[in-house]
Amino acid sequence: MSDNKIVTRFAPSPTGFMHIGNLRTALYSYLLSKSQGGKFILRIEDTDQVRLVEGATDVIIKTLEMTGIDYDEGPGVGGDHGPYVQSERLPIYKEYAEKLVKSGHAYYCFCSAERLESLKDDKGIGGYDGHCRDLPAEVIEKNLAEGKPYVIRQKMPLEGTTSYVDQVYGEVSIDNSELRDQIMIKADGYPTYNFCHVVDDYLMGVTHVVRGNEYLTSTPKYCLLYDAFGWERPNYVHLPLLMGKDADGNVSKLSKRHGAVSFQDLVADGYLPEAIVNYIALLGWCPKDSNQEFFTMDELKQNFSIEGLSKSPAVFDYEKLKWFNSEYIKNMPDDRYEEKALPILREICADSVDIKKLASLLHTRIAVFSEIKDAVSFVTSRLDMDPSLYTNKKNKTTPEGCKVILEDCLPLLKDAASWDNDTLFELLKGYAASKELKAGAVMWAIRIAVARQGVTPGGATELMEVFGKEESISRIEQAIAEL
Repeated sequence: MSDNKIVTRFAPSPTGFMHIGNLRTALYSYLLSKSQGGKFILRIEDTDQVRLVEGATDVIIKTLEMTGIDYDEGPGVGGDHGPYVQSERLPIYKEYAEKLVKSGHAYYCFCSAERLESLKDDKGIGGYDGHCRDLPAEVIEKNLAEGKPYVIRQKMPLEGTTSYVDQVYGEVSIDNSELRDQIMIKADGYPTYNFCHVVDDYLMGVTHVVRGNEYLTSTPKYCLLYDAFGWERPNYVHLPLLMGKDADGNVSKLSKRHGAVSFQDLVADGYLPEAIVNYIALLGWCPKDSNQEFFTMDELKQNFSIEGLSKSPAVFDYEKLKWFNSEYIKNMPDDRYEEKALPILREICADSVDIKKLASLLHTRIAVFSEIKDAVSFVTSRLDMDPSLYTNKKNKTTPEGCKVILEDCLPLLKDAASWDNDTLFELLKGYAASKELKAGAVMWAIRIAVARQGVTPGGATELMEVFGKEESISRIEQAIAEL
């Protein structure tokens, strides 16, 4: 293995976007190594050429960059164990597979596709029957000399059990009679995942393998490969399942039917990378001696431990993520918040709108950035007016009373010395005092006239500052005509 230093890896297949489950695996693997001053490796497992998606490796690297998961070795970074893309390591797998053939732990299988197909039952399920497992040496040599296509299979023990200890789930055992002689090298020369990841993990010095618990029962096969080579087995850390909840509250394995399940989709929906990371860190892990919910990446590194991992499935809850995100947005420095919000507002608002002021009003009122468009629909167009909005019990306003207020205030606003929140507020407050009206009643009438909706991000004078003088006056005139 390695010099007592913990080494973990993230080894995704470049088959599309980064699923939240994959990102959680990457995060936990990263935190496990960094919490103990270890090393974290990125390896791209692209031996399943059929499922490759162009550009997917770039998506993986970009996602790790955006989430702050920085790898010590891997594509673009280098290191002592490259290359870090499996399709560039084919001669290595061939060499190690041949070693197992020589030691009697693997064998050449010359069975045709038709023969393998004939072993399947009516449901299309079948297992290999070991037909080539004990072929005489002269038959093997003859077939190889004739160039007959072959695969290399792992020779599984036929009796007994294989066990290992997982650091989350404890001891896992499987009867060897249940294991099939799996393919290690395919007919096209490419290795299978089941074989090549073991070779890579050993050669890269990986001490702890972190992955989803769907691999719990496959791992004995990998343990047998380590044993066959005479290598020390790594520590296995299997993570609890990630579940999703539908609209009816039913829980099942997280999938697209539950909504956005890729990191890219969530970012496109206006979620912040640091909020996503913070939330998924808590999906299957909780810190010792702490009820803390908000963590920076450095705090996660300090607090993470295997002991905090759960065996129980974790449920990905979009409402909880949204709450996390809203807290992160509230705490964003103004300049960083504006970097995100202003381009959205610039695209949808008229030039006369004070988008900086509007962004400021929204800062504590949105949970995700994608909510901005809906939140300002009253700014980008004049909504249909419901006259009952002018009625407010607390301020004792009615449509008739509001009409009077609007008619009185219109000339005062037209003559306003300047068009800013403080000046407009003092002007309307002064009018209320002169008429012995509640200031709230005056503000209510103006706000409804200008916004044309009941709930708004900001009060009457703040909204007038956002709209600018010309649009505000025009909206008040329209409101008077409608009343």
